[in-house]
Amino acid sequence: MSRPALLEPAPPLSTARTVARVALGAMLHFTGISHQTFARREFIAQVPKSLPLSDDTVVLASGVLELLIGASLIALPRHRVPIGLGTAAFFIAIFPGNVAQYLNGVDAFGLDTDGKRLARLFFQPLLVVWALHSTGSWEWLRAQKHASPTASGEPR
Repeated sequence: MSRPALLEPAPPLSTARTVARVALGAMLHFTGISHQTFARREFIAQVPKSLPLSDDTVVLASGVLELLIGASLIALPRHRVPIGLGTAAFFIAIFPGNVAQYLNGVDAFGLDTDGKRLARLFFQPLLVVWALHSTGSWEWLRAQKHASPTASGEPR
């Protein structure tokens, strides 16, 4: 069995997974807009103080990334595997902001108790799973793991 190439066009998935991918894209697109506009202060409150950039720069940049990721999830279905991997990586990369909000007791987005902030931490892994499952990236990763190295021309 050969390893599927990351950038080769992905075959269609089920309607349910397609809807899940588009819904994730729409959610990220909305969140990206909110970073730039009406929820900017809420997002600024969550930026970990350890980052060497201004809080506003971090919020604006992450909002632009969310806009791009959201649009890509919707508009580029044949390239959804690398986009799904990137989306999962993005969710992992922003997790420290959620941890900082919990550790520093920052109130934002209605998360005004330690219990609510702690509960939110458990939703981030679900976003990673959503990104991997709805794009077929999980299957691609599994195929990479189970493929024969010599079948793709790689030395043993």
